[in-house]
Amino acid sequence: QGRSSCLSAALFGEDCEISRDQLYELLKYAALGKCHNATQPSWCRIYHQSHLAGVVVIVLHEMSQLHFYKFYLQFKHLRKVFRHRFTLTPSANFLASLYGEGANLKSQNMAQGLTSTSSQCIPKSSDLQRDPIIQKYGEKKRGLTSYTLTLEEQKKNDYPVKGSPKCKGYVYTECDQQRTDSSPLFGLDCEMCLTAKGNEVARVSLVDARGRCLLNELVKPESTVVHYRTRFSGITKEMLLPVKTRLSDIQTRLKKMLPRDAVLVGHSLNGDLQALEMIHPSVIDTSLLFARSEGRRFKLKFLAKAVLGKEIQCEQRLGHDPAEDARAALELAQFFIEQGPAKVAELNLEMLQTTEKLAEVSQKRPVLQPQGYRFQKQLNEPPQLSKPCFLECLQVTGQKPLLLGRQELDSSGLCQSNLSTSNKQILQKALEDVPLSTFSIIQFSLGPENIASHILAELCEKVGSKLTDLLTIYAGPFQESFCLKSVKKEFGRCGPIQSFTVVTETYQPYVCIQYEVLEAAQLAVESLNGAEVAGSCIKVQRPVTAAMLDCDVLIKELELDVENEGVIYVAGLKKSLTEMDLQEEFSQLKDLETLFLPKDLQSGKHRNCCFLKFQKSQSAVDALEVINGWTMKGSKLRSRNALAPGHLWRWIREMNHSNGKQGRNILYKKKEQLSDSEQDLRKKVKKLDHHIKKLYRSLQNNTLCVVLFPGVN
Repeated sequence: QGRSSCLSAALFGEDCEISRDQLYELLKYAALGKCHNATQPSWCRIYHQSHLAGVVVIVLHEMSQLHFYKFYLQFKHLRKVFRHRFTLTPSANFLASLYGEGANLKSQNMAQGLTSTSSQCIPKSSDLQRDPIIQKYGEKKRGLTSYTLTLEEQKKNDYPVKGSPKCKGYVYTECDQQRTDSSPLFGLDCEMCLTAKGNEVARVSLVDARGRCLLNELVKPESTVVHYRTRFSGITKEMLLPVKTRLSDIQTRLKKMLPRDAVLVGHSLNGDLQALEMIHPSVIDTSLLFARSEGRRFKLKFLAKAVLGKEIQCEQRLGHDPAEDARAALELAQFFIEQGPAKVAELNLEMLQTTEKLAEVSQKRPVLQPQGYRFQKQLNEPPQLSKPCFLECLQVTGQKPLLLGRQELDSSGLCQSNLSTSNKQILQKALEDVPLSTFSIIQFSLGPENIASHILAELCEKVGSKLTDLLTIYAGPFQESFCLKSVKKEFGRCGPIQSFTVVTETYQPYVCIQYEVLEAAQLAVESLNGAEVAGSCIKVQRPVTAAMLDCDVLIKELELDVENEGVIYVAGLKKSLTEMDLQEEFSQLKDLETLFLPKDLQSGKHRNCCFLKFQKSQSAVDALEVINGWTMKGSKLRSRNALAPGHLWRWIREMNHSNGKQGRNILYKKKEQLSDSEQDLRKKVKKLDHHIKKLYRSLQNNTLCVVLFPGVN
């Protein structure tokens, strides 16, 4: 979360878990930037990294997602200010991995540019002038319009163009708007099968500038398939049997999806456009962009490894993944535009290619190091990859990282504990020293007495119980002979039901319904309380317990949570509707950015609800008015503001599953003692939130601030 908006993460719904390595990617690029051989993280983008004043990592030791939601109301500042939240996968000590001690950081992205660049790897100035890339584009950085193919270049490289006799019957994308250097880029790739007609499209993928997959569709060829080319395409006869989508459907969808000034990016894109039988006026071809002499071209697989540090088209996998290839081509174009021809020429790709081929001959494949490739004295000896160490990277650039808290680094780089330091002392020191450092790690702690197993188990049980109560509603009274099926159907229109039971202990029958999502339970309370269902005027309410007394406050705060801004929940969908159907139905809604369709964990089938994310909050408000009461394919829709971000939504399901096994009857041992412990924890959390608020407000503008809840295991 920057003091100025600089972080963009294209994650929504369930896709919100990141690994330690991905966090490392983010921090490394934020701290080092392009000047020191770091590259954009694979999972998000930082815009204007050079404007960052610094990076601050706040570590809340012994705390996890469990604490965040148990004390959600106490974390008042944290949840209102930090707009991006992700589930961090369990890992070893984060500090140790950050400093390279005992960390097994083998990820390709983690290895990028961590070794210093040797004089052998960067060509001399005179050699640079002879580089085909410099000869074609010059040394200065240019905007994207300088790299789009001219009409003559398109004709020369067999691209479909308007007016060509070969392109009779081809569909024109009608993207005629003037291109500028801020025009949107889209990566495109197709996989083909050989038919009686020739090459025909069997799969199409389109990704946007953030790498999000907008289209990944199988296509039924018009002619009889002669060869599926499964080894390369990944397409089999069985895969295409149920497919009904035809080329004309894809052409129509692409025309609708592409803005009027769209620039398509691909590797040898002419073949894809020919197979699609489409004409597009503005393209960047990465096989031509990374120019070589004598008309030769680099393979996409090689460029992705050498430039981006990414393995694609793996031999272990059956066929190519067009979405992966489209994304790789797009990122290569973005790298070229952002870094400029001189930086690309310095990679010395021609020499890298030669070295790789020599290594293949001697059956020793080298590990390519993007942007900082070190050549060995003997070409047939694969280069050795040095262990990445974030601390060394910072020190090489002249930056001295600041580490404050109960854990300190000794001379060997190992973390040592200093339990005498209080959170207040750490805060005071941070307020003095953070402005003087460009990379700081500030550690706060709840104290070892608060991570006892019985306290954590009690917290887990209480949070699980409260989540269960929030997901549960009681409805009734009903007549003795009420229709159970019609009641379940009515409440099912609010969202997916996990359990449905009849309560018979009462004078008249009631039903107890546990939903899978918070929004469904809240929608049932709001829309069916006081309504007539199965011939009875019923009351709908949640369980009344001590823990639920602040339910209304919690629901309101969740609704106002910054992560739910512009997101609405829609229920009552027919399960026969596909994601494509919903995209088309909701396409008329203004500023719709993303549609997330939850699926059942076991069957893989989608639920009767979805989440819609809008670019503007007002557009979400307007959509609610339109959708409520809207009939789609004979089914009446219900909607409301979202309550649970993707990571919480998934966590609820996990807690639900755990509670379902244990049952809802929870025994609280040593009640008074645990109540005191919880009260003490609540006070400490409130103080921690205040410390974060004070530290955050002291930061310079354009500071990237990350808060970690690493947990205890």
